[in-house]
Amino acid sequence: MNTNKFLLYLELIRLEFIRMLAYRSTYLTGIFNYAIQIGAYYFLWEAIYINRKSLAGLQKEQMLTYVIIAWVVRSFYFNNLDQKITKEILDGSVAIELIRPYRYDAVKLARSLGEALFRLFFFSLPSGLFIYLLRPFSLPQSSTTWGIFAAAMFGSYLINAQIALLFGYSAFFTHSTSGVLRAKRVVTDLLSGLILPISFYPDWAQKALAYLPFQTISYLPNLIFLERLQGLAALKILVLQAFWVVVLYILNRIVWRIAIGHVVVHGG
Repeated sequence: MNTNKFLLYLELIRLEFIRMLAYRSTYLTGIFNYAIQIGAYYFLWEAIYINRKSLAGLQKEQMLTYVIIAWVVRSFYFNNLDQKITKEILDGSVAIELIRPYRYDAVKLARSLGEALFRLFFFSLPSGLFIYLLRPFSLPQSSTTWGIFAAAMFGSYLINAQIALLFGYSAFFTHSTSGVLRAKRVVTDLLSGLILPISFYPDWAQKALAYLPFQTISYLPNLIFLERLQGLAALKILVLQAFWVVVLYILNRIVWRIAIGHVVVHGG
């Protein structure tokens, strides 16, 4: 990547961040919506843990912290990248993007990163603080853990964004993607450990999920925050995330090359 293109992508990140400021009131009210959603899961798991000290290797306090952090971090890495790509493909505006002197996927990732950074400062951190003030939860004691967890959060964003790109490209091959995108969201939330920690799954499911990227989005980063994974074990999670970023990137490039070779612009 040459310097001019690098600066272009940095500018796109900045512009998307600024653009999202116009909608900051929506995100601030979203903090309360997330708090309600987290509260529902919080009370559910508190009820499940009545008369129980531990389930699937997680103590009650660890499980409650897991629920809070899982949803707070989701507010950072979540994006509608797949829906935006689908819309451009179906309305024909992707044709304009294809003739511009930049890479389509890189532009989409840059813009989504700008949105993710906005979410971090105006959604994730405020919602985490808001919930902590209402119900203090356990925090890592080590600055090293905080650093590794921050890196793992960024890895979660990259993996989730690459998966979103892949499913967004499905619009090149079908006239309707609504069912595919809904299924993708449910499957990602379920298999990433957001709704239910992977340790609660049967052994055969845990072994199968070890060969998929989903647990690196939520479950494993959350274990780092809980300090269930420390030192070398935590660093291995970052390496695993990097591996999946590369694999998904290669897969996306393959699908992209196949897709643009059979472009049918539905919008005109």
